[in-house]
Amino acid sequence: MPTKSRSDDPEDHVRPPGFSRIGTRALEIAENLIYGGIAIFLVGSAFVLLAVAGKTSWAVVSDFSQQPLLEVLDVLLLVFIVVELLFAVRTTVERRELVAEPFLLVGIIASIKEIVVLSVEAASALGKGPEFDDRIVEIGLLGVLVVLLGITSFLLRRKEREPDEGDASPERGAR
Repeated sequence: MPTKSRSDDPEDHVRPPGFSRIGTRALEIAENLIYGGIAIFLVGSAFVLLAVAGKTSWAVVSDFSQQPLLEVLDVLLLVFIVVELLFAVRTTVERRELVAEPFLLVGIIASIKEIVVLSVEAASALGKGPEFDDRIVEIGLLGVLVVLLGITSFLLRRKEREPDEGDASPERGAR
């Protein structure tokens, strides 16, 4: 007996009563406005952060120490995070579903950003006992988090490439 897909269900084509239809449309418009506002703030934040990165980069010219370079790297990684969040918002609006992968990438980038900052702090805390140990433990935990987020992203991509269960495509029968 063939299985019916969701799109074959006659109840899917039944329109909701008038008030529900209007309410659903109003919520959809509100949702789009909110996502648009979030996108505008993220774009503005990205440009401000790029300006901060440019200003901080200019400081590197007069100060060849490690601190300005670390600040530039910190700000640029923050720009990456904001741009990935913007991509997540755009994808959510386009597909009308929440997509996990952009958020996983934001988590990976944010963790790497913290690893970089903590590495510099750990180097300056070398020989200070517990302070150094705390930084190393944080770096280790963030490293584990990066690996776990990476595995999760890999598994998510792999799942998306697999055909649906019950899909009787000719490729599966040919094996």
